[in-house]
Amino acid sequence: MTDEEFEEFYAHSVKQLVGQVYLMTGDLHEAQDVVQEAFVRGWGRRARLSREAGPEAWIRTVAWRLAISRWRRRGRAAEAWHRREGGLPDAAPSPDPGTVALVAALRQLPERQRRVAVLHYVCDLTVAEVAAETGISAGTVKTHLSRARAALRPHLVSEEEHGV
Repeated sequence: MTDEEFEEFYAHSVKQLVGQVYLMTGDLHEAQDVVQEAFVRGWGRRARLSREAGPEAWIRTVAWRLAISRWRRRGRAAEAWHRREGGLPDAAPSPDPGTVALVAALRQLPERQRRVAVLHYVCDLTVAEVAAETGISAGTVKTHLSRARAALRPHLVSEEEHGV
């Protein structure tokens, strides 16, 4: 991929990728940070990225892995703080009240189910593509999708169905 092609790829896909990672992580600022970092890493290997090979999947996977690494570091830091100071540091502020119901519902899912659901329903990847991107079998992807749908159903039922 040339410099110009990479810049076009960035301009065309950054908002979509941030939105996808946001749904996976539930944290918009974190999603913006890790997607930007993934693009920086992608810039360094742009000659090896090609449109046919799915650069979006590569950026999304790198961003996801960065988010996981950050979660683990924060968890270890909070644990160390707790041992040393006897309490936890102040938590980051919660998302504003305008956060959509989908993000709140997705937060209820286990990490793997959330990622698989977002990749399939938001990123519009096939089961086989989700399996390839996540490194899990197609059968396991289907199981996670089924469980995610069942877990999300009560959180996303419309007010009309509740008689409101």
